[in-house]
Amino acid sequence: MSVKIRLQRKGRKKRPFYHIVIADARSPRDGRFIEKIGTYNPLTKPATIEIDRDKAYEWLMNGAQPTDTVRAILRFKGVYYRKHLMRGVKKGAMTTEEAEVKYNEWVDTKEAKVAARFAKTAEEMAEFHARVAGAHIATAPVAKKKRKRKRPYNLRYWKLQAMK
Repeated sequence: MSVKIRLQRKGRKKRPFYHIVIADARSPRDGRFIEKIGTYNPLTKPATIEIDRDKAYEWLMNGAQPTDTVRAILRFKGVYYRKHLMRGVKKGAMTTEEAEVKYNEWVDTKEAKVAARFAKTAEEMAEFHARVAGAHIATAPVAKKKRKRKRPYNLRYWKLQAMK
């Protein structure tokens, strides 16, 4: 039995929301699954990903094959980095404690970057709402411009009219 780590679509039409699940490869996309390990919401900016990193790591070590999108999500969340570090521990390049320290530092910096991105997006949204509400318009009265007199389209006709 081959096991996959894949996305299970939820949400309504044109508003996707996904659960990250462990499922048998033979079961349908939205069908039976073994375990739910997280969620993925692509509609938020940036996309919201909540995943149990320990469960995902354990399933990877047990041989579960992620789909392409889930592989990218796991790489983004650091599960593959942890796998890489543990492979170094297995080869004797570093100790388990050193690997855990490196992994935790990486996770902290990554979470800080994501939080900064969320803050930037919130700031942009506040600025957008202020512009829509009209806060950007100056409150000083604006002087009216003189309208330039339009020339007629048929100049010959107007010249003949002036001669009469």
